[in-house]
Amino acid sequence: MASYPSGMDHSLYAWSPLPKRARLAWPQGANLAVCINLFFETMGYTPRPGSLRDARWKERFEHDCRLYTWYEYGNRVGIFRILPLLDKYGLKATVAANAEACERFPYLVNEFVRRGYEIVPHGLAANEIISSRMPEEAERSAVAEAINRVSVATGTESQGWISQDYVASLRLPDLLAEQGLRYVVDWPNDEQPYLMSGSRLVSIPNYAEWDDMRLLWDRRLQMPRYPQIVGDAFTQLYRDGAENGRLFSINIHPWLLGAAHRIRYLESVVEKIATTPNLWHATAGQVANHMHARVASNPDN
Repeated sequence: MASYPSGMDHSLYAWSPLPKRARLAWPQGANLAVCINLFFETMGYTPRPGSLRDARWKERFEHDCRLYTWYEYGNRVGIFRILPLLDKYGLKATVAANAEACERFPYLVNEFVRRGYEIVPHGLAANEIISSRMPEEAERSAVAEAINRVSVATGTESQGWISQDYVASLRLPDLLAEQGLRYVVDWPNDEQPYLMSGSRLVSIPNYAEWDDMRLLWDRRLQMPRYPQIVGDAFTQLYRDGAENGRLFSINIHPWLLGAAHRIRYLESVVEKIATTPNLWHATAGQVANHMHARVASNPDN
């Protein structure tokens, strides 16, 4: 029988209650590291046989024009509200990019690259989810394919991974490490990045509680409440970060928050995080590099 640390049912990462940790210091003494995750997704017209579809869409038709065009709206219209908004406040994003989106929309890839955004593989397509239901070799092949296609289409080489819709297998950290990646943005189980076991990947928190799709699409939150909920989370993490550094991230799906009736609510959140002092605005890769350097300088920490 496998032996796991106290309180754990697996060995993917160590049991680490927050009060027992050494203080996490960010560059320039910032209370809070802030990451903006911008989702660049598309639906595949002919998903490969055996592909897992998001359970939220299971009652819909295989080729559903309305579902497909929600995502297309984000890449045709919504993104062109998001990009000027981030430009206005001088912020850069970490782009969670489907391989198929990178190949289908090179103009947008160029817009991301010229702004200095970090482009991170985000699977193959929104309706080709890589999951533990796949045989291990099929999962390994799909992960490698997504990483390679994103790299070729963008001319960039990311060190990280963001799974489609939080769907990640227990094998995934080792598969990513095999590909030479250094971090993953999947797990919503902490307020600080941490080093995973074995694979030596940095896990960077991806907060499901205020993810825009979870709040607005799944839970049907009234839009005027969105800035309050996200703003409350930001404020609390900022206060807590004065004692021990925290990470705040916000997920932006352009087909959702880029819509005409939602963009002003997103701007109120972006303005708040852009004008608050003592923050470190960083991409996921910069956060991972900071954590790797911290471990290298103090292996016992």
